Amino acid sequence: MSAAPLVGYSSSGSEDEAEAGILARQGAGGSNGGQSPVPSQRLPVPDSVLLMFPGTEEGPADDSAKHGGRVRTFPHERGNWATHVYLPYEAGEEFLDLLDVLLPRAQTYVPRLVRMETFHLSLSQSVVLRHHWILPFVQALKDRVASFQRFCFTADRVKIYTNQEKTRTFVGLEVTSGHAQFLDLVSEVDRVLKEFDLTTFYQDPSFHISLAWCVGDARLQLEGQCLQELQEIVDEFEDSEMFLRACAEQIRCKSGNKFFSMLLK
Repeated sequence: MSAAPLVGYSSSGSEDEAEAGILARQGAGGSNGGQSPVPSQRLPVPDSVLLMFPGTEEGPADDSAKHGGRVRTFPHERGNWATHVYLPYEAGEEFLDLLDVLLPRAQTYVPRLVRMETFHLSLSQSVVLRHHWILPFVQALKDRVASFQRFCFTADRVKIYTNQEKTRTFVGLEVTSGHAQFLDLVSEVDRVLKEFDLTTFYQDPSFHISLAWCVGDARLQLEGQCLQELQEIVDEFEDSEMFLRACAEQIRCKSGNKFFSMLLK
């Protein structure tokens, strides 16, 4: 079985700075009349001033050591905010109990697998928004999904995913019912992305909840026998049919360090 393309992750340090590698490119500066350009020097801003404006568009410096060695797909650039639209998944006690059984089994094949801290289903790739477009983008999303009906779905098929760069591998639970509603919801999100001239979602997406991840391409170790054993655990787990069925009640948008929630009707 070949690994499916990942829906919603990259090698960046955040769960929601998902796929993309889409960076607004700026042209090089002009000439200086044949003279050597004089390097510009930015004066440091005192900490006392910076602390007065915690919501400014200057993002934090990227440090891969702080997030398990993951490397950002596109570098941080002043004024650009990595933005991701997704459906949050609230893990219940039974779901976490299942994960407590699944992860150790998967780690016998790939010991470096790490459990996800939060859970979601992606509705967009990671895209780059300029700071002043964040609120108009969110408002457009709210307008689009305001009349969208809530729906239920089931995610119970174990599947292995990689990000586009093959630098991270994920063990996930794929949606097996409710797929059509997810496609309709993505269609609304895509309309907003097009309005802002941003990359839309995948043509044939695999909606899923990621359970665990590791650095590198671990498909060979996780597919085949391991995948079969993990699926058997899910199929035989008590009441899995009930607690792996959930309702989509809201979508969220994460842009940089800002979060926005939009309730479905």
